[in-house]
Amino acid sequence: MPLHLAVFATTPLELLSFMLSVATVWFNIRQSHWGWLFAIISSATYGLVFYGSRLYGDMGLQLVFIAVSIFGWYQWLHGDDSHDRLPVTSLTARGRWSAAAAWLGGFVVLAWFLKTYTDTDVPHSDGFLTAGSLVGQLLLSRKKIENWHVWIVVDVLYVGLYLHKNLILTAILYGVFVGMAVVGLRAWSGDTGTGGRRLALE
Repeated sequence: MPLHLAVFATTPLELLSFMLSVATVWFNIRQSHWGWLFAIISSATYGLVFYGSRLYGDMGLQLVFIAVSIFGWYQWLHGDDSHDRLPVTSLTARGRWSAAAAWLGGFVVLAWFLKTYTDTDVPHSDGFLTAGSLVGQLLLSRKKIENWHVWIVVDVLYVGLYLHKNLILTAILYGVFVGMAVVGLRAWSGDTGTGGRRLALE
């Protein structure tokens, strides 16, 4: 059953996914491993939302997010060489080029797959943003500060895509995510005194 909030309609499932996703990013900013639990649950619920909107790249992405979230949860707790909590680090120049290449390669493959094998009407934007989200999530799982740069770009573009798909609440969510990503970047850089650590190249 649809819910009517202010001047737009949503569904209980989209509203629940909205709240879980905000909690996920808030925990990520605080470097709390509990964010991964919320990521798993919100990915499952958003997978159903995106299926209903024929955003199959985003739907499949949620399944990957669940797997990466399990990996990230372990990494944040036991991920460095001493099996201690994972510190925040920065990518090397080579790492940044590798991340960019992975994004581009993922975009080409996903856009082709979505255009060839699904009935989506937005294969290129869905593929591009799905690939970027995968890169951002993998960087987040390793506590690379560059994950926030990726999320800022991806989230801004997702706002437009979800408006196009009439997922107004989700578009608002990703607008909120842009601001939270900026806060996360500053926090992890140690600029706000909310849990950031000195960065080291790895």
